[in-house]
Amino acid sequence: MQVPERFSNLPEYAFPRLRALLDHHAPGGPVVAMTIGEPRHEMPPFVAEVLQANTHLFAKYPVNEGIPELLDAISAWLARRYGVSVPHAQIMALNGTREGLFNAALALCPERKNGARPVILAPNPFYQVYAVAALAVGAEPVYAPATAATGYLPDYTALAPEVLDRVAIAYVCSPSNPQGAVADAAYWRSLLALAEKHDFRIFADECYSEIYRASPPPGALEVAAQMGADPERVLSFHSLSKRSNLPGLRSGFVAGGPDSIRRIRQLRAYAGAPLPEPLQHVAATTWGDEKHVDRSRALYQQKYALADRVFSHVPGYKGPDGGFFLWLPVPDGEEAALKLWQQTGIRVLPGAYLAREQDGFNPGKGFIRVAMVTPIDEIQDALIRLRDCLYR
Repeated sequence: MQVPERFSNLPEYAFPRLRALLDHHAPGGPVVAMTIGEPRHEMPPFVAEVLQANTHLFAKYPVNEGIPELLDAISAWLARRYGVSVPHAQIMALNGTREGLFNAALALCPERKNGARPVILAPNPFYQVYAVAALAVGAEPVYAPATAATGYLPDYTALAPEVLDRVAIAYVCSPSNPQGAVADAAYWRSLLALAEKHDFRIFADECYSEIYRASPPPGALEVAAQMGADPERVLSFHSLSKRSNLPGLRSGFVAGGPDSIRRIRQLRAYAGAPLPEPLQHVAATTWGDEKHVDRSRALYQQKYALADRVFSHVPGYKGPDGGFFLWLPVPDGEEAALKLWQQTGIRVLPGAYLAREQDGFNPGKGFIRVAMVTPIDEIQDALIRLRDCLYR
């Protein structure tokens, strides 16, 4: 029986690869999981109360695009956070950002671009759903290095004009996963100008936007509005998973131009899975509260300072400007991850598992990704053990 060939070259997903690397070896100490970006700070205190008050709504089919209360809360948050006015018709509720980042490509990537196979751009390394979305729509994925030389953000302006003329969608993550780099306003302006020149959409993955070291990262919608850019040029994706420590809620949204959102809504009405209405009420309340976000951010800022102290003498160390990952330089990521596991029990992710080899070079090979999601006392002990194992 035949199966699709377009997915045949996908590597094993990062976490099954990690289990294959580590699990037939015994841990060398107390196990500390620092692999997956699953926030473990305290959830907002009102979640259970709001859910309990709305449990009767599990008896109803949920609204596909989002209940009015949720769209109101998202619109108000975008106005407070970025100073932009986004009406309901330009917002779509999602089951987390991964679902949206994938399905938006299905809804918006054309079959041909300027008479040729379309291109979807992704940074390298990157969040792996970008690649699968490109393959699902028959586009050519083009990976742009996001290394120290480019400020750990992709420099799409360096691509050849004949490639850019075929681009339909460009993915950008800010703060970036895994490196924690923040796209400043100048970066967004340059990318928006490039998108206007070559007529493509920007998919701004901003799910880490509320976890930052100093200043709030500027948003793609914010800069686009300041420039007076075509509102169809940008779609911005946000989630409560990282912002509010609610990865199991599976609640996010996409905001963009009215035609883009109309097309996403139309496709999702046929093939999507709306967020259950009780969870939409929880999400609406959560977008309206900043106190829990401030508390959580303060904890991450303590973790940044701790990591800076622990790794201050490590050559090539750069603390993240946002997000909650450390992107630590090592000679070989797989060897480092295995050594850590066997000698300390600390579990980290080889950077190569988050990237693709291009022209014989994998930009993640010389790194490990370390998720700083556990309590700060546990983080401190684990980071010191990690440093002493790998850097001494």
